[in-house]
Amino acid sequence: MANQLYPKGKKKILDADIDLLVDDIRCVLIDTADETYNAADEWHSDITGAGIVATSANLTGKTTVDGTFDADNVVLTAVTGDSAEAIIFYKWTGTSGTSPLIGWMDISAYTPSGLDAIVAWHANGLFKI
Repeated sequence: MANQLYPKGKKKILDADIDLLVDDIRCVLIDTADETYNAADEWHSDITGAGIVATSANLTGKTTVDGTFDADNVVLTAVTGDSAEAIIFYKWTGTSGTSPLIGWMDISAYTPSGLDAIVAWHANGLFKI
């Protein structure tokens, strides 16, 4: 699966329902044995619970320079569980059923060992519009 923005997430960005700089934007490590990209998915609640390996807090250092969304690297504390092969980022509203998905990123397989996991974004940012 290639990196993708969720179609409904793109619309929410364009309609100003998602403010990447102001809103609580988070990411989750995903086990692709339990969760796969589906363009029809819209909400955090559409993610299979077994597919979530670890969840971040609100991203920090968010920028949108020249149409590129970027943020500071993320540290996920003491990650355990299934392996992860993707990351989903989304706007957290406090309720899974109203938290819109933004994008899917493939990653090299990560096997949790109980240690912290560092999510280092590409030098070109998370995505560009």
